[in-house]
Amino acid sequence: MGPHRIATREEWLAERKALLAKEKALTRARDALAAERRALPWVRVEKDYAFDGPDGPVSLADLFEGRSQLVVYHFMFGPDWQEGCVGCSFLADHVDGARQHFEQNDVSFVAVSRAPFTKIDAFRRRMGWHFRWVSSAGSDFNFDFHVSFTPERKVDGKVFYNFGMIDDPGTDELPGISVFAKDETGAIFHTYSSYARGGEPHLGAYAYLDLVPKGRNEHVRGNLGDWVRHHDRYGAGGHVDPTGRFQAEPEGECPACHPAAG
Repeated sequence: MGPHRIATREEWLAERKALLAKEKALTRARDALAAERRALPWVRVEKDYAFDGPDGPVSLADLFEGRSQLVVYHFMFGPDWQEGCVGCSFLADHVDGARQHFEQNDVSFVAVSRAPFTKIDAFRRRMGWHFRWVSSAGSDFNFDFHVSFTPERKVDGKVFYNFGMIDDPGTDELPGISVFAKDETGAIFHTYSSYARGGEPHLGAYAYLDLVPKGRNEHVRGNLGDWVRHHDRYGAGGHVDPTGRFQAEPEGECPACHPAAG
């Protein structure tokens, strides 16, 4: 961080109040946008999706756990992966603290991945998380909500993601969040989905980093891959590859040659 402009307290206060006006405008705009989001039309879910959980097969309706609203986090953890994506794990670290509150407001949460449930559960336990996490292996769920891409689903080097065609991301898994509602008859509706940077509002750590002078300090790759690690791997070396997976540092390798390792 280079030299910063130094001001008097009076000069700082004048600029801070000008910024406050912009912050208040952003808050009002965010509130209005949230209202528009809630006003989106719903789409009935007609397909019967089956997931694998700790007690065997469960349905999408089961994942509501008696509540009328469900948030699904599409967690990047492919069938052949040995652990979950680093960025998705960063978001998951924020869930349990919030979950104990929003569950009291008629909202359930579940993470869904294509990895086998045994891998999912072992990783969840390793990370110390308590939220529900199920496998969609054998189901079309990930494909229908456009977060998984097998070779046959790629068209001319492109995939459908974030509501449009994008270049092949080089991975079969990408993140997202989908919201569902269930009415009094038991019918289930898809109400909202977001992808890519749409998950950032759920990253409380970013809210703190955006306050401090160095900010997110992501100057090499320009994203969390510059510094975020599984929370049990900080200080262990290695780096996050472009697919979101952690790669251990080969023995004897010089960390200075690999600045993304942080």
